[in-house]
Amino acid sequence: MKLASVFGIAALALLASSAFAEDYVGGAIKTAEIGGKEVLTDAKGMTLYTFDKDAPGVTNCYDKCAVNWPPLLAAADAAAEGDFTLVDRTDGTRMWAYKGWPLYLWIEDVAPGETKGDGVGGVWHTAVEQ
Repeated sequence: MKLASVFGIAALALLASSAFAEDYVGGAIKTAEIGGKEVLTDAKGMTLYTFDKDAPGVTNCYDKCAVNWPPLLAAADAAAEGDFTLVDRTDGTRMWAYKGWPLYLWIEDVAPGETKGDGVGGVWHTAVEQ
């Protein structure tokens, strides 16, 4: 009986922790509570960021910028869904955007939940679900 109770408690804990997470666009984008905010992440739980030098529907992060801030690329058959749209890049790829703002990862975040890119250069910010 004790083992069943342990499994029951573990199942409830798992449900409670995942109840706050949401999946979007087929699981390519998720939410996670980080630092008291609902932050957007990629499928692996890595924090996503926006760039002040972009414009809605336009990415301005290429070359060295895109090495440090990899765009969240979309599959060739990806389709926009709700607040999640697609942005065409000059190299022919497409990336995900939230409310028009392109989404990026930060090269120095190495584990899910890290937000080392927030505030870099005063122009990079965690993508917060609104």
